Amino acid sequence: MKVVPAVAVACALALGVVSCQRSSERPQYTQKLVILGFDGMDPVLTERWLAEGRLPNLAKLVAQGGFYRLETSHSPESPTSWASFATGSNAGKHNIFDFLVRDPNTYMPDLGIVKKVQPEFLFNYIPIKRPQITSIRGGTSFWVTAGQHGVRASLLTVPITFPPEEVANGEMLSGLPLPDIRGTIGTFYYFATDLSRYEEGNTEMGGILKRLVFNGADAQTELVGPPNPVVKAQQRALLARGPATTDAEKAALAELAAREDIRLPIGIHWNRPERRATIEIQDASISLAEGEWSKWVNLDFRVNMLVSLHGMAQFYLVRADKELQLYISPVNWRPDNPPVPISSPASFSSDLSERLGPYRTLGWAEATWPLNEDRIDENAFMDDLFRAFDDRAQVVLHRLDAKQWDVLIGVSESTDRVQHMMWRFIDRTHPMYSEAEAAKYGDAIERVYRRVDQFVGEVLKHVEPGTQVIVMSDHGFHSFRQAVNLNTWLVNEGFLAIKGQRTSVKSMTEMFLGSGQFWENVDWSRTKAYAMGLGQVFINLKGREGQGAVDPADYKAVVDDLAARMLTITDPRDGARIVSNVYKRDDIYSGPFLKNAPDLQVGMQDGYRVSWQTTLGGSPPGDIVYANMRKWSGDHCGFDYKTIPGILISNRKLAAADPRVIDIGPTVLKYFGVPVPKEMDGKPIF
Repeated sequence: MKVVPAVAVACALALGVVSCQRSSERPQYTQKLVILGFDGMDPVLTERWLAEGRLPNLAKLVAQGGFYRLETSHSPESPTSWASFATGSNAGKHNIFDFLVRDPNTYMPDLGIVKKVQPEFLFNYIPIKRPQITSIRGGTSFWVTAGQHGVRASLLTVPITFPPEEVANGEMLSGLPLPDIRGTIGTFYYFATDLSRYEEGNTEMGGILKRLVFNGADAQTELVGPPNPVVKAQQRALLARGPATTDAEKAALAELAAREDIRLPIGIHWNRPERRATIEIQDASISLAEGEWSKWVNLDFRVNMLVSLHGMAQFYLVRADKELQLYISPVNWRPDNPPVPISSPASFSSDLSERLGPYRTLGWAEATWPLNEDRIDENAFMDDLFRAFDDRAQVVLHRLDAKQWDVLIGVSESTDRVQHMMWRFIDRTHPMYSEAEAAKYGDAIERVYRRVDQFVGEVLKHVEPGTQVIVMSDHGFHSFRQAVNLNTWLVNEGFLAIKGQRTSVKSMTEMFLGSGQFWENVDWSRTKAYAMGLGQVFINLKGREGQGAVDPADYKAVVDDLAARMLTITDPRDGARIVSNVYKRDDIYSGPFLKNAPDLQVGMQDGYRVSWQTTLGGSPPGDIVYANMRKWSGDHCGFDYKTIPGILISNRKLAAADPRVIDIGPTVLKYFGVPVPKEMDGKPIF
C-alpha cells in the first residue's frame, strides 16, 4: 500500500477547499437546453410523416421554430459525424475519419476510435497494471469547454464518448464504441441442431455459431467469452521472440491458443412436446418457451483466483419444435461492475443501475448482426430494437427529472439500425424487396419514428416551459442496392497489384481479435493505391506507408488521375454512374491530424456502397458490382455527403438557413454565453 506523505495530504486538502470554493462560485444559469439525437433520422422520411400527421410532437416543435436539413460530415459516418458534433470541427482537427483506421506501417485495419494497452501480470498471475483504453479523438468537446465555465452537462450515450472524459460540473454515460465482453462491436452466439459442421465457427459479421448434438433431451455446449488477458500476455511474450521454429515453441503456442478464450459450460434440456428449453449456465437456470426472451443473466468470466470479468446477456429461444435454435446476445459489460469505467464519474453507471435496474451498455446496442446472418428473424430484431430504445429513453427521462443539468444531451441509435436492416421493405427496386415481407414489415421504420415522436412528447412533459429543445440526427439514409468491390476495380485498373491468388474472405472477428491475415497477397512494390474503410482510398506513398511505392513528387498526379478515373466507374448492367463525387484530402480536411486522413474520400450515388470486403481491404475476384442480397439494405457510409443530410428540429427559429453538424457545439456555447474557441470550424446558428 502506497504511503502518502503528510505534506501531500495537506496540499490535497487545501486544493479540495479551493475546489469547493470554485464549485460554490459556479455561475447559476437560468437557461436550459435539451438536445435529443436520433442517429440516421432521415429528412425525407421525417418530412413525409410530418406532413401526414404521424409525428405530432415533432410537428409542435416545428411550428414553434422550424425544420432544417443538417449538413453532415464529409465522411457521412456516425463516428465522424458525432465527433464533428462534439468538437465543432472537421475531421482533420478531431482525427475520426472512419470506423476503421489502417496502420500505415503494416496496412493492418483496426477499429479507428480507441487505443488499448493490455493489462500486465506478475508471474503470469498477479495483476499489477490495469488495462488502459484511450480515445484517438482529438479536439476539445464543447461540453468540456462549457463545463469549465460552470455549465452543468448531462451526456447520455452520445457516440464517441468511450472511454468517458471528465467533464467539470457534469456527468457522462458512454456510448459507441463501448465494446462487449470480447472487446468487439457485438459478438452474438447461435446454437442449433440444424447447423452443419461446416457452418460452425465465426461468421463474417461477428457471430459465433455452434452445432448442438443432443443425447436424449440434453446437450452440452459452451459460451466463448473474452480472451484471457494472462494467456494473451504469454502469447505476446513468445511472439516477441520471433517466429516459432522449434517443436517446443510451436507446442507452447498451440497450448496457449487452446486456452486463449475463457469459456463457460452450458447445459440445455429440451422439452420437445411443450416447445421449451431450460438453459443452465453458471448459477442461472433459464426456462424459455419458443419465441421468448430472458431477462438479463449475469455471467462471470474468471481469469484466475484474483481477477474476474463481469458481464450480462439475454437469451432468446428461436425455435424448439423439430429443431432447437438458441440465440444469446453479445455479453454486455455490467453497468454496476464494468472491467473499466464506462461513465464519469465512474460511479455514475452503477448509480443508474441501482435506480433503473440493468440496462444494456454495449455501444452498438441493437441486434443487426444476427439478423444480417439470418440467425434471428425480423420480429425478434424489432423486439430487441425497441428494448434498446427504451433502455436509452429511461436513462434520459431519469436524468431530466434529476434536474442536475443546464444542458442535457441524449442519443439513441435505434433509428439508424432499423433503417440499415429494413430499408429493403420501402424500396421496391431493392434486390431483397419482397411484396409479402413488405406487407408484414413495411411499417418497421415508421414505427420507430413514431416511437421517437412519442419519446419527444414524454421529454416535453418533463422539462420546464421555456426550455430550448433541439431534435437532430447526424446524417440521413440511402438505399444500398449494389455492392462495389472498390479494391477489385483498383486491381483491374492497375493501381493495386496482386501476386498469386486474390485475398481470402475476411471477417470482423479477425480484425477485432488481431488474429487475421490482411493484404497477404498484395505486391506493395507495384501498388499505387488501396481502399479500406467505407469509401476511403489511400496512396501507397513512400516515406508514409511501410512499403510505399509512389514518390512524393508524383503524389498529386496519382491523386488527380485516380480521382478522375473513379468518376467514370459505371454499372455494367445499365451504364449508370456509380460515383457521385471524389473528394481530395487537402480540399476537405485541415488541422493537426491531416496526415491520418484518406487521400481520397469516395462519395457514391444512391443505391451503391462499397462492399463489406472492401471495408477490410479485401479484393475478391469477379464482378466489381454485384447485387446486395443482405438484409443490411440501407446505409449512409461512403455516400456523397452533400446528398445525405441529417435533420434539425428546433422550438426556436434559427438565424442560419443551412445549419451544419459542426455548428451545434458553437451554438450551445453561445447560448450559455461561453466564448467559442477559435479552433472550432462551426458557427452559432441562433
